[in-house]
Amino acid sequence: MIGVIDTDGECAEWAFPAEPGAVRTARHAVRGKLRAWGLDSVGDVTVLLVSELVTNSLRYASGPIGVRLVRPNPAVGSSSGSAALLVEVSDPLPDPPRERVAKPDDEGGRGLQLVAGSAQRWGTRHGKSGKTVWFELAVPGE
Repeated sequence: MIGVIDTDGECAEWAFPAEPGAVRTARHAVRGKLRAWGLDSVGDVTVLLVSELVTNSLRYASGPIGVRLVRPNPAVGSSSGSAALLVEVSDPLPDPPRERVAKPDDEGGRGLQLVAGSAQRWGTRHGKSGKTVWFELAVPGE
């Protein structure tokens, strides 16, 4: 069972148990909220990156995985001047993820490369109990 803290306003948050089904459930929840907000234009890339980060959390952490979306406010915009969707994935593991270069035959190791190559900005921050990996995606027309 997922813990849902889903708001109707500018933010949506979910907490998923550290179980294999969390990736699929997170993708579904994120895509549904983006559709509800009329942000289908960033749906595919957002779902891909959330899948990668939730998978990383499952691989290395044992506690709940948080996913948070913050809807862009077109009047404010991001530091780059355009509106951006903020996405955060949190877990109880304090160690930040390490970006690495995957070899052609590696089955993993590309998640952070995908985030870095797709997001306009990304990073990590420590929390009271773990860490958060965040990224921003430009929203066309916002």
